[in-house]
Amino acid sequence: MRRFKSSEIFPRLAAVIKTGMLSAQSISLFVGLSILSATLPGAAQDAICFVSLKPGLLATPKDGRLFVILSVTNEPEPRLALGRPGSKGPQAFAMDVRGFASGTTQTVKHSSFGYPAHSMDDFFAQAGRSNEAGRAFTIQALFDCNPDLRVRNAPGNAFSKPQRVTVENLKNGSLRIELGEQVPEETLPPDKGQLRFVKLRSKLLTEFYDRPIYLRAGLVLPRDFEQEKERRYPLWVRIGGLNTRYSSVVHLMDEHSDFKKVWMGDDTPRFVLLQVDGAGPLGDPYQINSANSGPYGDAITRELIPAIEQQFRCVGKPEARVLSGVSTGGWVCLALQIFYPDYFNGAWASCPDPVDFRSFEVVNIYKDTNAYVNAHGNERPSERDLKGDTILTMRQELGVEQLLGAGNDYALSGEQWGEWTATFSPRGTDGRPAPLWDGGTGQISASVAGAWKKYDLRMVLEGNWKTLAPMLRGKIHIASGEADQYFLNNAVHLLDDFLTKADPPAEAHIAYGPGKGHGWSNLSTKGMLEEMNGRVTGAVK
Repeated sequence: MRRFKSSEIFPRLAAVIKTGMLSAQSISLFVGLSILSATLPGAAQDAICFVSLKPGLLATPKDGRLFVILSVTNEPEPRLALGRPGSKGPQAFAMDVRGFASGTTQTVKHSSFGYPAHSMDDFFAQAGRSNEAGRAFTIQALFDCNPDLRVRNAPGNAFSKPQRVTVENLKNGSLRIELGEQVPEETLPPDKGQLRFVKLRSKLLTEFYDRPIYLRAGLVLPRDFEQEKERRYPLWVRIGGLNTRYSSVVHLMDEHSDFKKVWMGDDTPRFVLLQVDGAGPLGDPYQINSANSGPYGDAITRELIPAIEQQFRCVGKPEARVLSGVSTGGWVCLALQIFYPDYFNGAWASCPDPVDFRSFEVVNIYKDTNAYVNAHGNERPSERDLKGDTILTMRQELGVEQLLGAGNDYALSGEQWGEWTATFSPRGTDGRPAPLWDGGTGQISASVAGAWKKYDLRMVLEGNWKTLAPMLRGKIHIASGEADQYFLNNAVHLLDDFLTKADPPAEAHIAYGPGKGHGWSNLSTKGMLEEMNGRVTGAVK
């Protein structure tokens, strides 16, 4: 790929500025990086920057993904904005590093994979309109090296302090960044009031990964739990949206939260609330058994829930366990109810992830040949606003996930499409989750699509209904906004078509919100708890 000499940069830039094709963010970043590449010494001409690990920061050399992130703002820090797709996200470059040791330096080159622009040349070509060439920007490096928690702020990850850089700052020489900070080791939040926190070593997951793997949970105990020491409670298993951590219960019980007002009310049904953790080695594990993520479903039902029920005086019977979830959690609670039909007594799902893979957002994975482009030759949307206008395309969303994943592989991104792939795909011959489609072209693999059928909830129900019907009758509750930003209502309708005509009857409850978007529910927290209480009545003595 051709690189511009320093003598060529400004004439070319001036020509593009004259056409009005550069944005404020793009021009400041481009000018800064171009001067940087021109001022590096000798063999370093191709470098974006040099990133070193502070001596003594890491006890042992680590493998991981090194990012250099550039943003026009420091709110939030660039490393915390990493992964935002489209115009919401910063420019970043990434490379895989093996054996990165304290006191050593890595060169991040122009050829390193980037997003939104894939390279410096692409960054120049794709720049938009602006006349603010002197604007400063913030640069920060991140070394993502925690193998057990696929989140950017995972314990042990190293990062640099954000630096504000202008073109003038860069004229005097090459840019060097030191990874001098480290995310501290994990500590559970303190127990307080109704809140409790649990960290349990999973025997099943430890055997799968051949290293210690832990399950984490946040709990909200019912009012008067400590006073009524003989009382036993039903269990409400709550699953949040994508990557929601167990610690989110802290916000549920904020002093002035609406949830807390309901939870502590005199007439609110009493449950023990269990918030599962949406983080694992490959991102959100979706709490089910998977060839790549491991036996999370068995770990939740055979290890975590029994331990919680014993420690916190739960009834400990299937008829006294219910589930709920939103978005990712909506799919997970339905999947747990369906895959463990006699273990739970009802699932309340709001705007669930695709429940019928004939409408996986806007892709029919069984019939379509390309995920990025539809049969009309147009780019497929992955997100829309409530008016129907496209916010983000499939190609854009997968681009940022390629940036995040080791080897530029979106299946290892720890974000939405990567986590679906890690959950639903078989393991490839390279040991990684087999991608449903080629990350570069969008070409769909028919064989991998076939392997996904075992997680297509409509297909599982339809193919096994005679067996499942007696155990699922009346247990399925779904709410879906008809203007869901991720098109998830389309799959709900396909599932509804089956459940409506199912024989024996499903007695499922599905509600639609005309004009309502992602996150809509037909029930308030109090209303859902009352419906749940109706299911468990008789199980609690």
